[in-house]
Formats: sequence, structure tokens, C-alpha cells
Amino acid sequence: MQKQKYTKREFLKLGITGAGGLMCMPAAVAGIGGRNSKPDELWKWSKEAMFQTETPRGVRCMICPNECTPKPGELSDCHNRINKDGKLYTIAYGNPCAVHVDPVEKKPLFHFKPGTHAFSIATAGCNLACLNCQNWTISQTTPTKTQNFDLMPDKVVKQAVHYSCESVAYTYSEPVTFYEYTLDTAKLVRSAGLKNILVSAGYIHEDPLRKLCKVIDAANIDLKSFKESIYLKLNAGKLQPVLDALKIFHEEGVWLEITNLIIPGWNDDFDMIKEMCDWLYDNDLYRYPLFFSRFMPLYKLTQLPPTPAATLEKAREIALASGIQFVYIGNVPGTKATNTYCPKCHKLLMERRGYSILQNHIKNGHCAYCNEPISGVWE
Repeated sequence: MQKQKYTKREFLKLGITGAGGLMCMPAAVAGIGGRNSKPDELWKWSKEAMFQTETPRGVRCMICPNECTPKPGELSDCHNRINKDGKLYTIAYGNPCAVHVDPVEKKPLFHFKPGTHAFSIATAGCNLACLNCQNWTISQTTPTKTQNFDLMPDKVVKQAVHYSCESVAYTYSEPVTFYEYTLDTAKLVRSAGLKNILVSAGYIHEDPLRKLCKVIDAANIDLKSFKESIYLKLNAGKLQPVLDALKIFHEEGVWLEITNLIIPGWNDDFDMIKEMCDWLYDNDLYRYPLFFSRFMPLYKLTQLPPTPAATLEKAREIALASGIQFVYIGNVPGTKATNTYCPKCHKLLMERRGYSILQNHIKNGHCAYCNEPISGVWE
């Protein structure tokens, strides 16, 4: 079957009105309201949450390091779990607010099935509160306040096949917060012979992560800085759980790519960047691509300037000198640092323009010139 490419506008039109068969649901549904509401009933898009435990202070969520203990009728910090009669339920199951067909390079994933497309979904909610969030309109709210699609796991698979996608990506907001939906969907996606992609901040406890890794093929993890104090002030999180997650992805055999968004005045310290790169090398993560991405003024940091290109180029030099084999620059049009070069003979292997591939000299996972193995999932 010949693959078809759609713009976002064309895809949404197809999905809502015709071939895709998606139905948009109301922005708010009676019965579940704000953080302190006490709903009388759960809705169709609810399911009992996984990884919860009883404590003397009430039921606690054990999905992520926040370990929320919401009172009856309250939502967790991620906006996606509610305490109903002493049990936690997700209210983000089968109701994504974002549904698109994306090039896999947009995730970004440069070494995982290049040139293919991913059926991408996200629900509202996030377990961090980043001041620079580019998707804050869906990440910093709850599914009851967004326009959503009725798209249960089996329908996700059907839509992915319909749009000739080779993978499904859990992306845009934070898939850790719609964990049950991600896990159940990923199982069906695997059964259908497709791949699963996780685009995440990696802010998750070990047990749920290892369970999820059994059905995830590739992940792009946002390593936001390499200092605990910055994680707290910029993202309302902690660094160490993310470092632990990176090692777990590697141990579990999930293909991994890492993004570091460099924000002026926050995490653009070159000594810290070198420390981060040295840690990646020392923990055997140097074969995975590392993206230094340009910050653009958004959300609560609109007073800051965009990241200078020279800062990103210097960070790339530091990473390469630390032994990271593949280092890319994101959000800078025209840069050659989106191309893939052989780490041994240094010849151009894959030339990119935007999300398009202009040249590809990677043959059977090896450099076509010197036969050096090139890490990635190429077929």
C-alpha cells in the first residue's frame, strides 16, 4: 500500500467527519469538575489506576516520584487521577485531546525507522510544571477541560493502520500521566505488528517503567538539566529519577534518544553540560543520539531571548568531545547539525532538511563507506 501524507488540518477533517471515524467529545462532562470537585459518578473514560497503595494518609499514587495522595474528590497533581471512594481512577483513558500523523523525525527520533510516520496521541495532563512548556494548553489542565476524541486502544490501532503508520507515539503532553491508556494501547499495537514510541520527561518510578518498557520500542526522553535545584525551580521535579529512568530504558533494550532544551540563564552553563555529557558516556549511553534544542520564548518565560545558535554549537562540541557519537541541534533551520555523520570516517551518512531525508548512506545498519556500525533501528 502506498503511504499517504496528510497535513494536520486534513487529518483532523478526515478523522472527525469521515474515514477515520473519530468523534469529538465535549470540553467538560457533568460529574467531574476541578481539583476539589466531588463527582457523583466516574465517566466512560475512567479506569481504576495502576500502582496505587494504601497509606495512613489515604490512597497514594506510585506511578511517579510526586507520589500524590489526593483526598476524596480531588485530582492528583498531574490532573489525571481522582480519588473516588478511597481508590484512584484515571480519567484519561481513551480520550486523547491531540491526535496527529507525524514524521517520526518530529518526536524527535533520528535513528529509529527514519522516513516513517507515527500515529501520535496525547491526553491532557502532566506530572511536571515546566515554566517553558510548549504544550501548556493541554499539559497543565485536565481531560474535563479539553476537546477530546473518543479513541479507545483498539481504535488507536485501527487508525494507525488506516493512515499507514508504522508506529504509535505517546507524546505532546506526558504519557506517564495517562499510563494505563498508554500501556493497554501499546500491547494492542505490538500485537498488530506496529512499533510503540514514548516521548516523555522520564519522570516515573522504576516498577511502572519496567512494565511499560516491555511494550515500548523507542523513547525520546527530555533531560531538562543536570542540576537538582534547576529541576525543582524550572520543572517542579527532581533530576535523579530521570537519570534512573535513562539507565532503565537502556537495560530494558528500548531504543533511546535524549533531548536537552537549552534555556538562556537556566541550563546553558557549559560546565554543567559537560558534566551531563560525561555522565551519559560513563553510563554507556554515548551511542544514543543527543539533541540540543533551541528554546523559544513560551508560556511563563516569554521575557527570555531564544537560545543563541552559538550556544547550541558549543554544547554540541562539548558532547562530541565527551564521546557522544551522534549529537544534533534542533529548532535551528538550516543547520548542518541535523545531519548524521559516521563517528569513524566522519562522512555524511544521512542528510536532512526539516523532517525530510535527502540522502541516506546507512546500509544494513552500517556506514556505506567504512562499514562502521551505526547505532539505531533502521529497518
